[in-house]
Amino acid sequence: MSDELKQLLGRVHSGITTFDFDGKNTPCIELDEKIYDVMLSKVAGQSLSIDTDLNILHDGLGNVFVEITLTFSKGDIVETFLVNAKTDLGFFESLANTSMLALVSPKSHYGKDNVFMIQLPRPEKAQNALEIIQNALVS
Repeated sequence: MSDELKQLLGRVHSGITTFDFDGKNTPCIELDEKIYDVMLSKVAGQSLSIDTDLNILHDGLGNVFVEITLTFSKGDIVETFLVNAKTDLGFFESLANTSMLALVSPKSHYGKDNVFMIQLPRPEKAQNALEIIQNALVS
């Protein structure tokens, strides 16, 4: 295993999951409770947009990582998460299917309360990303 691959594996965010939201499997990122609380306190009750970037990194050997960067239009918030697409492909499949992303804290009740939902404005971007990821995983 290369040093670069070891570094990427060491940076992978552990709180990647999906949950049932209104009958749809929805991608979800669990944040540290303090980070989640600070984020909510800065944006609660405000109208805002969240730029969601998916930077796909692959080595041509079937290892695929996606760096997800969320940039909030208010509150001076930028959060970046590294996801191992090989182990969390379902996350990206549900992202392409729902065009939604949930942020939660460890105290959240999935699908009930304390869930921050993000609607992606351009669903085709998530679908294109999934296609690139799937092709890179097969390589």
